[in-house]
Amino acid sequence: MNFLRGVMGGQSAGAQPSGAETIQKLCDRVASSTLLDDRRDAVRALKSLSKKYRLEVGFQAMEHLINVLQTDRSDSEIIGYALDTLCNIVSNDLEEEEQEENSQKQVDDLGRQFTEIFIKQQENVTLLLTFLEEFDFHVRWPGVKLLTSLLKQQGPQVQQIILVSPMGVSRLMDLLADSREVIRNDGVLLLQQLTKSNAAIQKIVAFENAFERLLDIVTDEGNSDGGIVVEDCLLLLQNLLKNNNSNQNFFKEGSYIQRMKPWFEVGDDNSGWSAQKVTNLHLMLQLVRVLVSPTNPPGATSSCQKTMFHCGLLQQLCTILMATGVPADILTETINTVSEVIRGCQINQDYFASVNAPSNPPRPAIVVLLMSMVNERQPFVLRCAVLYCFQCYLYKNQKGQGEIVSTLLPSTIDATGNSVSAGQLLCGGLFSTDSVSNWCAAVALAHALQENATLKEQLLRVQLATSIGNPPVSLLQQCTNILSQGDKIDRRGSKVQTRVGLLMLLCTWLSDCPIAVTHFLHNSANIPFLTGQIAENLGEEEQLVQGLCALLLGICIYYNDNSLENCRKEKLKQLIEKRIGKENFIEKLGFISKHELYSRAAQKPQPSFSSPDHMMFDHEFTKLVKELEGIITKAIYKSSEEDKQEEEVKKSLEQHDNIVTHYKKVIREQDQQLEELKQKVNTLKSQNEQLQTAVTQQMSQIQQHKDQYNLLKVQLGKDSQHHSSHSDMLQMNGIQPEEISKLRQEIEELKNKHEALQGQLREKDSVIENMKSLQSETGTTEHSSQIAASAGLEQANELRRELEALRIQIQSQSSDISKLQSEKQELLQQMNTASVPALGDNSAITAAKNSELEGRLLQEIKELKSEVKTLSEEKALLKQHLDSINSTVAVLQDEKSKLHQEVTESKKEQDDLLVLLADQDQKILALKNKLKELGEPVEDEDDTESGDQGDEDEDGEEED
Repeated sequence: MNFLRGVMGGQSAGAQPSGAETIQKLCDRVASSTLLDDRRDAVRALKSLSKKYRLEVGFQAMEHLINVLQTDRSDSEIIGYALDTLCNIVSNDLEEEEQEENSQKQVDDLGRQFTEIFIKQQENVTLLLTFLEEFDFHVRWPGVKLLTSLLKQQGPQVQQIILVSPMGVSRLMDLLADSREVIRNDGVLLLQQLTKSNAAIQKIVAFENAFERLLDIVTDEGNSDGGIVVEDCLLLLQNLLKNNNSNQNFFKEGSYIQRMKPWFEVGDDNSGWSAQKVTNLHLMLQLVRVLVSPTNPPGATSSCQKTMFHCGLLQQLCTILMATGVPADILTETINTVSEVIRGCQINQDYFASVNAPSNPPRPAIVVLLMSMVNERQPFVLRCAVLYCFQCYLYKNQKGQGEIVSTLLPSTIDATGNSVSAGQLLCGGLFSTDSVSNWCAAVALAHALQENATLKEQLLRVQLATSIGNPPVSLLQQCTNILSQGDKIDRRGSKVQTRVGLLMLLCTWLSDCPIAVTHFLHNSANIPFLTGQIAENLGEEEQLVQGLCALLLGICIYYNDNSLENCRKEKLKQLIEKRIGKENFIEKLGFISKHELYSRAAQKPQPSFSSPDHMMFDHEFTKLVKELEGIITKAIYKSSEEDKQEEEVKKSLEQHDNIVTHYKKVIREQDQQLEELKQKVNTLKSQNEQLQTAVTQQMSQIQQHKDQYNLLKVQLGKDSQHHSSHSDMLQMNGIQPEEISKLRQEIEELKNKHEALQGQLREKDSVIENMKSLQSETGTTEHSSQIAASAGLEQANELRRELEALRIQIQSQSSDISKLQSEKQELLQQMNTASVPALGDNSAITAAKNSELEGRLLQEIKELKSEVKTLSEEKALLKQHLDSINSTVAVLQDEKSKLHQEVTESKKEQDDLLVLLADQDQKILALKNKLKELGEPVEDEDDTESGDQGDEDEDGEEED
């Protein structure tokens, strides 16, 4: 404060300057000093005075401080002082002493006014964003705090400036990556203020990888065991996800839901949780609820619900639900979270139904929760949460509804009484002396019947034993009995609450169920009770009961099938007109939708009441009222003729529906019969195919037996003559001598052809040798090379054709040999069959003949095999010859191309020489002419001609 003393040193000790004068002098020094040190000291002095003299510093120094930010950017120290001073001016976070001196309202107004002055010039906010890029701690940290204060005071305006600023949001996102925790943590607080109620900024922040960074911070800080930094990160995540479908979808597709599972891992010992851990876990549960909120689009909610099941998050939440030692508020929020995770999702609802509490013996989680709901000693918010969980379990879950109702039916009740079912708990709560239990049980049972006509009819079978010695009464009758005796029973809590709950249950039960309406009307006391309640003039508390009684009576009229003569629609409407009046009835009916608690319940599915006295309406029931109010009003004012017409229309529609149903049933039966007939046809086809193959096999076997019989018959006939020849024996075995001789002739022909081919090959070899010698003698002559090459090619082609013919012949020979081998096998088989002794005296002779024949055949087969082997060897030799011929032809073609090239070159050289000779002749003639002109003697033409002739003779000799 040396500088401050210098400013004030000019005055005497007795006359100290006021704060405003000191601030004015400091502002003048900031504006007029040329030395940077003086300006820095002045700004530092203003910073020290800015908290105590906030108003004076704000009005006098703000413009000078902004000029410092613009002109002295090179000095980080003075920039830091200026930002701190502006932050003190704008911020409302004052010390307790200052708050006592100034009222909070004045403080808020002051910060808002200074913020408006600062952001009036948008360049100031843009300049502030540039300072956030500085790494210097003394610049970046006060810049973050100043921008956070501006957002707190004038959030929408500052958000809009940052949104239009180039890379404005991206610069702020870099704060999360700062290695200094204080800047990172204050950056989270800044982003909290920035993302409030601005979907555009929320999307930009999300796509700047905010989810990844925030989840990393939460993990590094220890998840739910972390400090206040985790709380700030969770609040920021809520800002980004709440009511932002785009960010929710991005969060799900980025597999960030899976990273939430470790948050809810709790140990066996859950005692001694810190207040911060409770807060963190509470925020984590709320974050899960944001993703599966009933107000989200159904498709997005369903997708998140399935993801939570598959990644194990729902299982982890159910573990907390059944754990011991969990704080009450965390348990309540966990129940609400599980409720919305399973609401309307069949796979999650089925899993929840299978969860058991860790008790001995194990009990279903639903039963344990219902026990808490009907227990008046449990906290009210916990009981509301359990009711919400039960409603969500039954929402669009007909399977779950059936399981709950089945626990009330006579055939499924546990006679031993060892276990308590959900239905028994609901009935116990319905008839207890606690009004909250009555209301909760009635609403829960109504949800078990919601939009399920089958269960409404089944519930009519439920019988209750009210007291020993008295006959059992139906559940419907017991509800109406309690309703009519509501004032006489001593209950804890509001008596209206019990009657409202029972009336909601009866309205839900009887709506769209004519059979239930008939059962209700069978009790002659019910209609007089309803009309008496509606007709009375009671206080405001009873108006709600009157409205619900009017609704129930209207349901009895609209859904009446006129099966009871005394309670037909027309008679009930006449009763209303006489005892109540139509206008009065409609007015009482309108009390329901006009009630304040009705409007609250219609807003959201979760039952949330500030006190038990406000627990009157259920969300789903408000939908039913909205649907029935107009219908009942029309039904009351309809005349008897309109009712008759409507009845006729209904009957015709029912008949039409019955006809359609009948034809559908017939078509279904015909389809079933067609399917059965198709299956029968397929089985008959397969059986037919099997029988066909069996018949074919049997026919072949019969034919074989016939052949064997004929052979044996022939053999026996021949053996009995004792003088059969070798040819006869062969014939007996199915072989003719002509066939063997024919085979031998074919083999001889093949041998001759083979020898002829060998001779041809030798001729071709000699031709090739001649060609080679001829090529060596006339290597330089083009004509001879062409002849040799063409002859070689023609011969090679002929050889190829002949070789192909040989191959074909060899293949045919191979096939013939295979045929012979197969015939040999048949002969051997026939000989074996023929060798069966038929007559005792001739068996030796027959065996000798057979052995002799077999030896001959084996000898001939060996000879044929040797011939085939030689033929295959000769075939291999022929192939080698052909390969050598092909190589020779290739060599000849190469030599031909070389010779052709040499001849072309020699022709070209000869043409060049002729041109040169012609030029020389022209030159010689010109020289002779010149000599003649000069008078020199020149040779005669004869000499020249003789000389030329001599040259031509020489040329001719050379050519020869």
